[in-house]
Amino acid sequence: MVSLYSTSLELGNLLLGSDILNYSWDAISKLKKETLLEDPSLPFSVKYQVYEYPPKGSTIAFVCLPNCDVNHLQEEEFRELVSSDAIKSFDLLSTKSNSISIHRAAFALFASLENDLSLLKQQFTSNQPLIVTGHSLGGSVASLFTLWLLDSLPNGVKRLLCINFGSPLLGNNGFQKAISEHPTWSSCFLHVVSDKDPIPGFLISDHNASAVSLTTPTCYMSFGTYLFCSESGFSCFEEPQSILELLMIMSSRCAESENLNNCSQVIDYGHILEQLKNKTICRGISELPDSIRNPLQAGTYLLLEATGVGKLQENVNLSYLAMNIAKRAEVLAKHKQKVFDPSKKLSITKKSMTYLEWYMNNSLEEAGYYEKYKARRSRSRDEIESSENLIKHHRTLKLFWKGIVTEVGNLPWKEGRTCRMRLLYAATSYRRMVEPLDISEYYGRGKKDYVSHGRSEHYKILEKWLTDEDLQTHQRGQASSLTVDSCFWAYVEEALISCEVVKDGQSSPQDQESAREKLIKFEQYVMDLINNFLVSPEIFLPQSSFMLWWKEYCRVVGNSYTSPLTNFMKDDFHRYA
Repeated sequence: MVSLYSTSLELGNLLLGSDILNYSWDAISKLKKETLLEDPSLPFSVKYQVYEYPPKGSTIAFVCLPNCDVNHLQEEEFRELVSSDAIKSFDLLSTKSNSISIHRAAFALFASLENDLSLLKQQFTSNQPLIVTGHSLGGSVASLFTLWLLDSLPNGVKRLLCINFGSPLLGNNGFQKAISEHPTWSSCFLHVVSDKDPIPGFLISDHNASAVSLTTPTCYMSFGTYLFCSESGFSCFEEPQSILELLMIMSSRCAESENLNNCSQVIDYGHILEQLKNKTICRGISELPDSIRNPLQAGTYLLLEATGVGKLQENVNLSYLAMNIAKRAEVLAKHKQKVFDPSKKLSITKKSMTYLEWYMNNSLEEAGYYEKYKARRSRSRDEIESSENLIKHHRTLKLFWKGIVTEVGNLPWKEGRTCRMRLLYAATSYRRMVEPLDISEYYGRGKKDYVSHGRSEHYKILEKWLTDEDLQTHQRGQASSLTVDSCFWAYVEEALISCEVVKDGQSSPQDQESAREKLIKFEQYVMDLINNFLVSPEIFLPQSSFMLWWKEYCRVVGNSYTSPLTNFMKDDFHRYA
């Protein structure tokens, strides 16, 4: 925590001391000069150009024509957000639980270049150093193009950086959340903001009639890192709410101006970078206000002072603001420590899965673990205690995997698929081992049709993970240790019920005919599993529910009935087992 101040300064010094910001602004300046001859009466548009800086790599610059200023942002089309329903190009950020919205004007400009940018995107790989940069609304288009690149780079992002100068906010808090859930994505964005530039904070200022409470889902929200620059120095911030507060304070300069158009001049970020290049912040702790009580608050106070917000607005209480931001920084750091890591979480389940495996192996001399669990209430005291331990581990595993399914479901599609692939083996083993216990409990309570009415949604999702990857069609050469279809025992129980219906003289002819059809389908289903070695040999244990069904089925169809399954059960099932 105490390193927040030094880390921010180190990052600021690194950026300003290197040539990376200068290269970016140089590319923007070149493109602006090349477009000076453009007719200013033409419709608002965006231009881009690729510049090579050997051996530094490539820089893609975006600028708007004419230059976007406060007057443009006052127009309705330049203020509004457009919802995810209308921005199919960025489905990569959408999830079921997270609705994203993007600045309408920025998306419209991006869409006008979408075909050209699709071709440009194909020219770059994850190994090429690349800077994508833009000024004002051109920076917003640069950010959208960078997101496209990030999604298309198969080997991750190592040498891609998006640097924007004086850009307005781009999306809502759902947009910010979607980006922050990709740790490598969020770190690719740097926004350089001057304390004299009204554009970055204008969309959340009092002048934006559509601006709403910062806590509403439709409000604009920042993402990435912000480098704030002023005559007092510079500082970096990442926490979105703190960035919004600073942007609102900076944009208030226009509110205090008698003429809003005075804020429409173009900020020369090149001059600002030159002034700050060798500047550092050095100030003793003894000069801080008495209300600052710990190193984190002290560092935050000095960072705020470097942004110049105290000079912009006299009634800003820097001490109070510093304490609030420091508190949020602590929360953010704790949140980062809880970043979803499936491989670490899986270790929680090892003890429970090991116990289930032990229980299964100890059940093989009887009727199998499905039958043993089914009859657990009529067992000896030691066996009841063993079953109680199993129930405890059973519940632990279900709670864990339900949570995992929810977390993975909230991730953007691409990152979610990566997590699903990493979890797939463990998820499949869990489902095949644990769901039969749920089925046993379900039918033990006298219920019917588990698959339609009793199956937990998380089992369905875990099964879909496997089918989506098309990994369960591989040919086997020997019997599976776990029955591949985790609902197998539910189908066995339904087949037993169908046998009772056929034998029951009180059932209607229609019900009996329907039951016979179900039995024929079940017989074919079982034979398919056997032919592909997809059932565990334990189903053939003498006291198993499957063998009980087989005896009942033989009575129903009679001795003269023959089928592939009857032939197998007469001659081959001992070899399979």
